[in-house]
Amino acid sequence: MTPPLDKRSRDVLIAVIAEYVQTAQPVGSRAIARKHMRGLSPATIRNVMSDLEDMGYLSQPHTSAGRVPTDTAYRFYVDHLGRVPWVGAKTPDPSEPAPERRDPAEQVMADAPLRLSQKSHMTGMLLAPPLHRTTLDRIELVRLGDDRALAVVVTDTGWVTARPLSLTPRLTAEDLRDIGRSLTRRYRGKTFGQILDDLARPADPLDPLWTRTHALVDQLAALFRERTLYLSGATHLLDHPDLSDVAIMRPLLRAFEDKARLIDLLSRMAGERGVQVMIGSENPVEDMRECSIIVSTYTYRDQALGVLGVVGPRRMAYSDVISLVDETARLVSNSLARVQQQLYLPS
Repeated sequence: MTPPLDKRSRDVLIAVIAEYVQTAQPVGSRAIARKHMRGLSPATIRNVMSDLEDMGYLSQPHTSAGRVPTDTAYRFYVDHLGRVPWVGAKTPDPSEPAPERRDPAEQVMADAPLRLSQKSHMTGMLLAPPLHRTTLDRIELVRLGDDRALAVVVTDTGWVTARPLSLTPRLTAEDLRDIGRSLTRRYRGKTFGQILDDLARPADPLDPLWTRTHALVDQLAALFRERTLYLSGATHLLDHPDLSDVAIMRPLLRAFEDKARLIDLLSRMAGERGVQVMIGSENPVEDMRECSIIVSTYTYRDQALGVLGVVGPRRMAYSDVISLVDETARLVSNSLARVQQQLYLPS
């Protein structure tokens, strides 16, 4: 636990964070006195900065250099957003109207990370809804050709996902309709997690449904397990001085490539509604500890479906980015509500 700060220490800390966000250079006491706190002498500010360093809020890269905020400092700022002044980039206008969407939900979700990336000049991301948490309404199987079929999976909230499947052995259109009806009767009202648990059990050799369709059901099970992650603007991070070092960017890009770990992290964050901020060393993914992650949940019919947000440097104007992420989540939720029954989960 870090000790509480008095008003002077708090003001100096916020001034250091503001200056560092703007310049990306270690901050000295003279810069704080000249630009942020003209009522205090550089010597007084220097003493306060020394105390802040002892408490873990600031660090000094080199003996003769100024100080830079630590993860603890950024966490203090995020936790006190409504009670401290801030100097940052121009805040995006929340009243800016969302573009009209005539595309299905997949297009809405694919566009959101691009918007976040363009507005923040960081990496935008969106984690698509998890099928395994939703409840099945029906499964329909439509023949596409001799060796292909289309699986149409509908949830109880009206979400639809479609996936082409391979047929081995070949099945007639009537066979596929019967299989779809049988699967619907067996699993309607169950969550996809429950369905996967059932499919994982040893098959009954006398079950005609399993003996006829196990290859098809295996492909459906893979569909139920998948979760799509959209990323946009990974190269924007190279434009930030704190992340331009190849030694820092290499593990970060490796984390982006290993989507399974990132999906797991965001899935856990999706369990909490609203905005969440994960700063540097707070991240359990070691390759991403030079960054901060800001996410917010988006909803459909008052259900939290997933999260969207940005990955950026620890040195960022948190209040501005939090506003952007929160507003984008609201716009995505509103767009999904307008799409109504024509929703397609990405697969």
